[in-house]
Amino acid sequence: MAQAILQGIMLGGVFALVGIGMSMIFGIVKLTNLAHGEFLILGAYLSMLFARLFGSFEPLLTLLIVIPLMFAAGYVIQSALINRVIGKGEEPPLLITFGLSFMIQNLLLLIFSADPQTLRAGYRLASIVVSDNLSIPILYLVNFFVGVFVILALSLFLRYSYTGKAIRAVSDDNTAAALMGVNVKRGYSVAMGIATATAAIAGVVIGSTFSFYPHTGGEYLLIAFGVVVLGGIGSISGTLVGGLVFGLARTIGSQLFGTNYQMLIGYLVLLLMLMIRPQGIFSK
Repeated sequence: MAQAILQGIMLGGVFALVGIGMSMIFGIVKLTNLAHGEFLILGAYLSMLFARLFGSFEPLLTLLIVIPLMFAAGYVIQSALINRVIGKGEEPPLLITFGLSFMIQNLLLLIFSADPQTLRAGYRLASIVVSDNLSIPILYLVNFFVGVFVILALSLFLRYSYTGKAIRAVSDDNTAAALMGVNVKRGYSVAMGIATATAAIAGVVIGSTFSFYPHTGGEYLLIAFGVVVLGGIGSISGTLVGGLVFGLARTIGSQLFGTNYQMLIGYLVLLLMLMIRPQGIFSK
């Protein structure tokens, strides 16, 4: 059980990273990004591509190229597509992200086939042995710290930088922000770029830990939904706590009932939260 709890905490950091981009876009643009899972998997495939191109590169090092590319892709998608239909109802932006998810999924299938892929980190099999019955996988530990670091860095950026303050102003009241000279649609585009970049980081972390396919984006979209709802929509600290709760629910459920039930236990915890506190743990 101690091993399951420890692994659940480390997995929770990864799940928080999976959900942070969706939480940010929902809180700022008021948009449910149905392509979030596909952005995540696209980041994993780009990392694999660059790792092979440069000769067995460590997956985390490929983020130096993947993050700028995914930020630019998110910025362009928001500027060229979604911003054009903002204010014309809830359905058009939702349909754009729905279409993007299918386009990315089928493009990945066409280029990379349906075969399973994995990002091979050099420390993949290494562990820190604490006792006879307790060990810490280095891969899970690194992934946890990457997730926590990204969330803390994003929180500091939104709180203290000028661009971050402008984005928060747009989130609070876009009309008042526009009257103060803030370019609202540019704020949306920067937010989408950041959300897409964090999704790519999550994709590299996930791809280093689990096998992935072109169609597995939907699985991580559901996990992102669960984490965001548990923590509270739009709350960065809530996303971290929601990820930890979801990770612990999965690993403890797997320990008690078997691996076939780990996702079921996670979603049962989500349903219970919806019954008790539907706005999430840290929602304002």
